[in-house]
Amino acid sequence: MKALTKATRSIKPAEVEKKWHVIDAEGLVVGRLASIIANLLRGKHKPSYTPHVDCGDHVIVINAGKVRFTGKKMSDKKYYKHTGYIGGIKETTPEKILEGAFPERVLEKAVERMVPRGPLGRDQMRALHLFNGTEHPYNGQDPQVLDVASMNRKNKAVS
Repeated sequence: MKALTKATRSIKPAEVEKKWHVIDAEGLVVGRLASIIANLLRGKHKPSYTPHVDCGDHVIVINAGKVRFTGKKMSDKKYYKHTGYIGGIKETTPEKILEGAFPERVLEKAVERMVPRGPLGRDQMRALHLFNGTEHPYNGQDPQVLDVASMNRKNKAVS
């Protein structure tokens, strides 16, 4: 009788199969959407997940500038950055960013803070493709549509 082995198999970078997903972010809550995207980028939805290998998928997000916040976060939440000079701390709100030239940066920063820091996280973030409108140049990759709004009723902001 052969004994069952309980060894966890570690996938190699050459064995990774990357799929493409497209998500329409219009009206979706930022944090909930970012956690779903971060899990797809890391590959945690796959049974072959290996923490030290980039085994995640590519994620295309359309309408990234039309995400929503719940409660009073749109005006009360603050994003900070430092210029590098003494007393050079700057703050802004999601409202100002979403009205600005690059509204997709709100979602980009939310996802970026959910993936690991370092070379692995940077590789995973390169698989995130954000677009402010409904058009994207990745139709040739045949991305599958992921309906985040239907996963949980709280994923879509009401009002």
